[in-house]
Order: sequence, then C-alpha cells, then structure tokens
Amino acid sequence: MTSLIQIHKTKLGGEGYSLPNNLPLPVTPLVGREREIATVCELLRRDDIRLLTLTGPPGIGKTRLAIRAAAELLADFADGVNFVNLAPITNPALVLSTVAQVLGVEETPGQALWQSLRAHLQNKKLLLLLDNFEHVIEAAPVLTDMLSASPHLKLLVTSRQVLHLSCEHDFPVPPLSLPPVLTPQGLPGRLAPLPAQQMAEYEAVQLFIQRATTIKPDFTFDEDNARAIAEICRKLDGLPLAIELAAARIRYLSPHTILERLKDRFRLLIGGPRDFPARHQTLRATIEWSYDLLDEHERKLFRRLAVFRGGHTLEAVEAVCNAGGDIGIEVFDVVASLVDKSMLKSWLAKEGVPEEIGGEARFAMLETIHEFAREKLQESGE
Repeated sequence: MTSLIQIHKTKLGGEGYSLPNNLPLPVTPLVGREREIATVCELLRRDDIRLLTLTGPPGIGKTRLAIRAAAELLADFADGVNFVNLAPITNPALVLSTVAQVLGVEETPGQALWQSLRAHLQNKKLLLLLDNFEHVIEAAPVLTDMLSASPHLKLLVTSRQVLHLSCEHDFPVPPLSLPPVLTPQGLPGRLAPLPAQQMAEYEAVQLFIQRATTIKPDFTFDEDNARAIAEICRKLDGLPLAIELAAARIRYLSPHTILERLKDRFRLLIGGPRDFPARHQTLRATIEWSYDLLDEHERKLFRRLAVFRGGHTLEAVEAVCNAGGDIGIEVFDVVASLVDKSMLKSWLAKEGVPEEIGGEARFAMLETIHEFAREKLQESGE
C-alpha cells in the first residue's frame, strides 16, 4: 500500500466526490470480502453503533478490509475519513497525539492537547480508522472520551484483541472462504471432489491464483493443480497473508511441492514483499508479534495447548495443562484472554446435547497458530 496523507478524489456511485481522507491506496486488488465489506458498512451506518472493532488472528486481513469499507463510507461522513496507523508507536500515551497529528490539530498555548482535539472534533461528522490497536490497548478508554466529545464521530478499529469498552461492537473477521471438506465417517477433513472451475469460486483459491499469476504470468490453474492449491489454502486456514506468502513460492516450486513443504510452513513462508511491514515479511513474524503481546501466564498456557489436536474442553485444559497448578491464576481467565486476543477460538458444541441443556464450550487453535504453539512448547522444554 502507498499511503497518501492528503485529500484525494474518490468516485462513488458513478459521481465524482472530492472528500477529505488520507486512506492508503492499495497497490493490489482486494480479493473477495464482499459480504464482510457490506456488513461493516451496514453496522457503521447504524445510529446505535459508534465504535466497531475488527478483530481476528494475525494475517486475517483486518487492515485491508477496514480500508476498503472506509472507502465505501466516504460519502456518509461530510468531514471525511481519516486513517491513523498505530503500528509505529509502542507507548499508549502517544495515541492521542498521533490522532491529533493526523487530524492537523496542534496544541494551543495554555490549553492541553486533549482540549484542542475535543474542540476540533466537537461538531465533526467524521470516521476515524485506528489501525493496529492491540499493542496500545491500555489507551482504549481514550476512545470513549473521543466519542463523548463528538456526537457525530465514529471509530473503526482493527485489533487482534477486543477492547472491552462498553460502547464497543466486535466484528470477528473470518478467514477467506474455502472449498468444502467431506465429513462422513472415515473421511474427516478430506476435500470434496470438485472440478477446478468450482474450486476457483472460493476466495482463498482466488487469492492464490491472483498472486501466483502476478509472480508467474504463465501460471495456469487447471485440473492438475487445483486440488493441491485448494489443500494449500485449507492447511493455511484461509489466512490471506499465509496464502500470499505461499503463492510467492510459485516462482520456484510447483503447487504440489509447496503443499509437501508446508509440513515445515514457517521455513517455507518467508520472504514477503519488501513493502510489507516487517511483521508481515514471514508467517512466523506475524504470529510472533501476537505472542510477544501475551503475558507470562498466557504464554505458558498457549504453549501447552499445543498438546491438543482439534477441539478441547475447559475441563481438559485444566487437567492437562495445569496439572501441577503452576499457571498461577485461574485457567478459565487465561483461556478467555487467549480467545479475546484471537490466539484461540471457541464455539458451543451442541451435537447430541438436548437443546434445553445446552452444549459444552470447546476451544481450538487455527492449524497455523497451533504449529507455532507446538514449536514454542518444544523450545520451552516443558
């Protein structure tokens, strides 16, 4: 992406609008996400939603989705749409000054910066896109203050973890759509036998094809490689970043070879484009970014969860991962925090359970994150 910190014209609905915004201009097209874009726009157009947080695991594409949705909403905000990149800062105390700098608000002599910013926002119909909030999460209450200062302000936030604010509406960003798998007894997780043309209808496969064609113009998607490419996308959990890194290997390797080498995915999926942020240069780096944000208790439990394959219950986690009682705090609280931080997913298993009783909560990691946890467990010697 090329960031343009200036006003540029955007065409909407066939008409030309000159609307103030500093949204980065993507240098590659966004694949899929039509449903998610429509949903995000619909939510932000609701009067009762003023803070929408796009959450999800590393590499899921939160930033690209947020930028595209914000561009679609330009005509809805008379005073513009502003993009605030929080990735370069590490001190939560700098969030307010970073927002003020993007909005062109300067501190007035004898007046605190917050007062100047409050006066600037007071009557503005404005959308602020705050990107990468997870590592300055302690600054979350500032967002409530900003919304209180301006009745027409709306905030779109991307974060690997929920903010836990009373006014927050959470939108978990799903993986790209994947070809279906067969689940009859004896065939768990096996791809459905679809022709290449149907495989190409799924977003994850479309992304691989697009990136592979960019890198190798003579690349063709056909019956010979369709299944291998679909398996690559499935093994990478439909994560856009991981799929892009895998497709980049098409310059040197066939899809079948890439699939085979995914047994050691972190050695294979390196060498991202030089204009990507450092944390997106390799698959390991982007997950490490999230791991580094965990506290000591969370890291310990996260590593130990690698012993499970597939889903597991809270009771199993307590029995297996905290047998010696050395986690230090309530296991449920740590599990809940890992879910909040997109390192663990949860669902309610109701199969075979009467509806009036309800199902049991189960937890699992995406396969890509599970592989990282397994490496960390081996390194720890636990």
